[in-house]
Order: sequence, then C-alpha cells, then structure tokens
Amino acid sequence: MAVAFLTEPPLAPPADVGPYRRRDYEALGEDEPRCELILGRFYVSPSPSPLHQLLVTLIWQRLHAIARKTGGLALVAPLDVTLAAHSVVQPDVIYISAGRRGIVRGSIEGAPDLVVEVLSAGTARRDRGEKLRLYGESDVREYWVVDPEERQIEFLVNDAGRYVVSVPSGAEYRSLALPEIALDLPGLWREAAESLG
Repeated sequence: MAVAFLTEPPLAPPADVGPYRRRDYEALGEDEPRCELILGRFYVSPSPSPLHQLLVTLIWQRLHAIARKTGGLALVAPLDVTLAAHSVVQPDVIYISAGRRGIVRGSIEGAPDLVVEVLSAGTARRDRGEKLRLYGESDVREYWVVDPEERQIEFLVNDAGRYVVSVPSGAEYRSLALPEIALDLPGLWREAAESLG
C-alpha cells in the first residue's frame, strides 16, 4: 500500500480528518518507518535524543512507582494507543489508573488517564497542535508537555474536551485530575542534569 508519510504537521492544522484509518495503520509493513496515525494522517517519528529518552525514563519511573502502590499501570513508547478509527498514537509515557486498566489489551484501546509527550525539534508542533486537540477530544484526563530545553513542564487538565493549565504550587506538582500523582520538579531536573553530567 502506498501511503503519504508526513514529518511535520502543516503550519495550520487541517480542519478535516485525513483519509487513513486504523486498518491502514495495521496494514503497514515492518519496513515502513515508525509512525503514528493522527486525525487520519501518518506522521513519522524521528529518532529521539539522549535527553529526551532520559526524561521519558525518569518520568516513567516516578509514575511506575505510583502505579505499583495504587494498582495502576505506567508504560512507555513505542506502544499503540487507539483513540479513534482515525488515530493510533504512541505517547512517550502513559499512565492508566487502577479503575481503567480494562483498556489494556493487545494494545491500549481508549484514552489513558495521563499521557506525557517530551518535545523534540521534530515533534514539538505536532505535540502542541494535533495531539493536543486529539487528546482533549478523546477525554485524556491530563496531558503533560515536557520541554527539555527550557526545563519546563506544562500540566494540562481536561475540561470538557479542552485543556486548561494547572500551575504547580511550589516545587511539587500535584495532579487535580489524578490525586495519587505528585511530581517533585526540582528533583526531576536535578536527576536529569546529573545523569547526563
């Protein structure tokens, strides 16, 4: 099957859904590049940087520790998350609360409670554009956008399909949507800096 792969989203997100569906995604051969199906269009994911992967690992470790205590589940990409017939994505980090573990099958079928995307030059516009819209409309309760260069995390909480910013009070972020989740921000950035020396 000949498909069009995009490396960058358009400057203005399209108003319509593209032509591809989950069946097209599942029909891709192993020789095709790693990609995601977002709102009916295929996007190639570039290879991440060491800092990107380190932050993914550190955030996953923290969420995994919480999940072990609460019966939830924390996972990392690449792992398919089907949000609609037109969208199969691979968020960098995924958190599913104990009560929603039923969405985990051969892949994840439905919206996780929390998704984390660590920005890179090749994905920043997509993470803040198409994926922001998709995650909001798909009822992902919380979305973290991690900017490694600025050492900043945007904590976004879903409010009826649109995200509102949740600002940490002090050095710790405590989720309003998922009360079991807390993140020590200075500790995260300190460990990342120490690890890369």
